[in-house]
Amino acid sequence: MIGTLRRKLGFIVSFVLTLASSNAGLAADPENGRTVFAECAACHTLAEPTGEEALGPSLEGLLGATAGSRDDYRYSAAMRRSGIVWTPETLEQFIADPQGLVRGNRMAFAGISDETARADLLAYLAQELAAE
Repeated sequence: MIGTLRRKLGFIVSFVLTLASSNAGLAADPENGRTVFAECAACHTLAEPTGEEALGPSLEGLLGATAGSRDDYRYSAAMRRSGIVWTPETLEQFIADPQGLVRGNRMAFAGISDETARADLLAYLAQELAAE
């Protein structure tokens, strides 16, 4: 349990540092990130998986996980082969350009090109995923 808490704290610190360095001068707004996440919520949830496959996988437990490795979702072969470990940096890259990071993944989403919206979304996810 302490290891899990330490790992989550490390990811939160890493998220904050990533946001600060990649969006210099921009103050991330998790409340606006909640609004941005509404588009993601059409397919994803932040809740624990229920065992019923949704359009997209639950994001619960995402930080530190290897992409495509959970048993509760049927991932594309491209995602399973990617070998990506979800860190603030890889998540930011994926949100910016899903097909650019994992060509051939099944997510029908072009990405978020707006840096402020991405920073806000990442701040919201950091806040919500850290609460797990």
